[in-house]
Amino acid sequence: MASSLQEQLLKAGLVSQQKAKQNKTEKRKDAKSRGQAPDPAAEERRKRAEQAQAEKAERDRALNRERQEAAQRAAQGNELRQLIHAHRVTRDRGEVAFNFADGKALKRIYLTPEQHRGLTEGRLAVVRQDHFYELVPPDIAERIRARAPELVVVHNQRAAAPAPAKDAEDPYAGYEVPDDLMW
Repeated sequence: MASSLQEQLLKAGLVSQQKAKQNKTEKRKDAKSRGQAPDPAAEERRKRAEQAQAEKAERDRALNRERQEAAQRAAQGNELRQLIHAHRVTRDRGEVAFNFADGKALKRIYLTPEQHRGLTEGRLAVVRQDHFYELVPPDIAERIRARAPELVVVHNQRAAAPAPAKDAEDPYAGYEVPDDLMW
């Protein structure tokens, strides 16, 4: 039978019960006070853990901010799509081709003669919706331009510009270029 030294001393009568309890209490207090001593390695681990937690919180905030911005852009895109769809002018049975530049590409849409006149006079505008082009009234085109200027492709606006000075030697000075010239 293996028993502790303290139990053996109690059986032999060399130590009293009171003294054994007191000794046990002192040992426990010593162990507890030694555990509370500042440990430099533990302090360093705690600092690294706090720093890692702060870095993770900063990364989480940045990721959350990016997600909110992406959701806001998507909501704005959907709002613009709905605005274009609600106010578009239908182009059914268009027979007049209208050519325009969208960035570096030349595009062509077919319009009715009335729509073509409206477009050249500034009463209509061409806007890009995803991969398609739609005709919208000028006030809607201005609302779209305020939010996303790259979507308004063609919007002719009449400016009150002075008449160009005529050159005396210009052989074509007597010929005016019509506003609805199609190219």
